[in-house]
Amino acid sequence: MSEAPMHDRFRIVGGACLKGEVTVSGAKNSVLKLMAASLLAVGKTTISNVPDIADVDIMADLLTRLGCTVHLNNKDGGDATVIIDVPAEPLHRADYELVRKMRASINVLGPLVARIGIAEVALPGGDAIGSRGLDFHIKGLESLGAKAHIEHGYVIAKAPNGLTGTAIVLDFPSVGATENIMTAAVLAKGVTTIDNAAREPDIVDLCEFLVSMGAKIDGIGSPLITITGVEKLSPTSHRTITDRIIAGTWAFAAAMTQGDITIHGARADHMEVMLDKLASAGAIITSIADGVRVKMDHRPRAVDVATLPYPGFATDLLPFIIAMNSIADGHAIVTENVFESRFMFVNELARLGAKITIDGHHASIDGITKLSGAPVEASDIRAGAGLVLAALVADGETTVDGAFHVDRGYPNFAEDLRALGANVTRE
Repeated sequence: MSEAPMHDRFRIVGGACLKGEVTVSGAKNSVLKLMAASLLAVGKTTISNVPDIADVDIMADLLTRLGCTVHLNNKDGGDATVIIDVPAEPLHRADYELVRKMRASINVLGPLVARIGIAEVALPGGDAIGSRGLDFHIKGLESLGAKAHIEHGYVIAKAPNGLTGTAIVLDFPSVGATENIMTAAVLAKGVTTIDNAAREPDIVDLCEFLVSMGAKIDGIGSPLITITGVEKLSPTSHRTITDRIIAGTWAFAAAMTQGDITIHGARADHMEVMLDKLASAGAIITSIADGVRVKMDHRPRAVDVATLPYPGFATDLLPFIIAMNSIADGHAIVTENVFESRFMFVNELARLGAKITIDGHHASIDGITKLSGAPVEASDIRAGAGLVLAALVADGETTVDGAFHVDRGYPNFAEDLRALGANVTRE
């Protein structure tokens, strides 16, 4: 039996009121997709504002196995850069060993099919938050003329004669499917339209990256994207957008602990619904030149929320709104409309004394004044961070196992918390 990794637990002493400043790094959900899309052009593509997280290393490993040369510079928490040198003939098989660690691996599917006419990508793993079927990805590639199927645990897509543009309507604005269809369509013959496309800031960032490589894309940031295929793309340099989910995490941390945090790098225009909800809970939100300040000087008021695709309330922020409501004044209903297994987090929160009942997609929460410390376990990135914030407003000591999940999405989480006044250690 393998031993648990070292330092895979957070130990938190509750009662801190978080005050100070944090700087948000580049967005995990963007940088991984940009790295995958670099496969579309031969030569050296440079991506900056790269976060120091485990998933970047996994994606770098995956690209290396596909024949790229990858250099990660300045990984010490600063503004890191990754340089990806893509060969004329990349390999086409992304093995299970790496893909199982990270769902974003599926993003090499579109670029490989477009570039070399074949891709074999193991079915992804990553967070335990639901099935997230790949049907939309496969249907989209088939619409462009690829033959795609699942065999022996791999998605296999072939288009030996290249891809041809077409009109695609997505049943659901899936981020991953929008990305894979876009990165395949940029090299397809003719025009592709994606109707009901995802509109997340990460999608906009990817579009702008592709345009800087020479792609022709209209309707960026809208539900209808039009892509006119080009013969070839060129390598580029691009700066990743900042991470709205990390920015949101710090905003909730301020609200929950009745603190005052200035979040540098936060983009208020990417967080409108969330900031509105925090304002409803009683937080004072101020825009500053390079970010947002969130201050709370009383117990939060309970707020109802339903998660929706962007620009709605992000599913990734669900654990934080539930954690805040668990110590808020009043009763709240939180509805999850995107991933079916997000509520695994609730069972752990209940161990800290939260009064929550689950009915299908709904969590009914009666706020109490304080949680109580206990051992709990993280099941995914955001659940892990949510449990750490809940521990900050719990009596006594809490341990959160599965800290590695949090490392996949948050660079230096414990260090940043300590700098704001929290009593948090890794062990």
